[in-house]
Amino acid sequence: MRGLSAAYQTEDDEPIQAVRNVSFELYPGETLALIGESGSGKTSIGLGLLGLLPSNATIEGGSVEYAGAPVPFEDEDALREIRGAEITMIFQDPLAALTPTLRIGDQMAEVFTAHGAERSEAYQRGIEVLGRFLPRPADVAESYSHQLSGGMAQRVMIAMATALQPRVIIADEPTASLDAAIRDTTLTFLEELRDHRDVAVLLITHDFGVVARLADRVAVVYAGEVVEATDVRTIFREPKHPYTYGLLSSLPGIHRRTHRLQPMRGQPPDLAALPEECPFLERCPKAVGQCRTDPAPRLSSVAPGHVVACFNPMAAPLRDD
Repeated sequence: MRGLSAAYQTEDDEPIQAVRNVSFELYPGETLALIGESGSGKTSIGLGLLGLLPSNATIEGGSVEYAGAPVPFEDEDALREIRGAEITMIFQDPLAALTPTLRIGDQMAEVFTAHGAERSEAYQRGIEVLGRFLPRPADVAESYSHQLSGGMAQRVMIAMATALQPRVIIADEPTASLDAAIRDTTLTFLEELRDHRDVAVLLITHDFGVVARLADRVAVVYAGEVVEATDVRTIFREPKHPYTYGLLSSLPGIHRRTHRLQPMRGQPPDLAALPEECPFLERCPKAVGQCRTDPAPRLSSVAPGHVVACFNPMAAPLRDD
């Protein structure tokens, strides 16, 4: 992804700048986590990667390449060949993503028929894939989505997303609706796909526990843009952006023993009325004069493989060990 920017049009014609100049690379066999508060733009980045932004969204700039070629957003037939088979997405709200008027088995079969399988073969293959994630898959296949619990619907969503063994998985809060046991099984499955099949995973989450377990690299998203990016170990030990530091300081067991838990003050900015200055300015405990007079800082290197958009980055490590 190179400099992707996207905005949502609203009824009062005030565009919401949901994604602002976002760039990253994702390699086979690695997990890149996008982390930030709700409403920071993480899901819009994932949808933009697949050309799935809603009709009121406009791509204002940037590009996406896959396997060395531009993703063909203007060619729906070519894009359909990539979706599901090469790049797929585990959606955050499975009950909204599943079609309520079709049985689960018919929806699973569509995954295969859309890519050339015969209908009779596709239905049985769908049941076999469901069996990796759910007991009594034949019964689930005969059900409608409203007859499933949130956790079961999420497992159906994961089964659909991974049925064709894609090379890239965009996982948007993949464990949000799962209990502890199924959550662990799901994370283990994603680990196996990454480690043994060289699948690339774009993990969208606000759960630092999932990040610590799965991620190789982390991009912190605030107000639609990446404000810090580095490897997962560094993000926990030496976060440089005050926003990243604040997120981690508000979590038990992560901050230094000499520090009390510090809740994040304030609220994210209005994306329809972003200031020219740093959008984190009014919440930032490290703001200096330059923060109030200059345009928002761009990402710059503070160490090899570590970039941050801040005029006054944090100096002390978050952890002693």
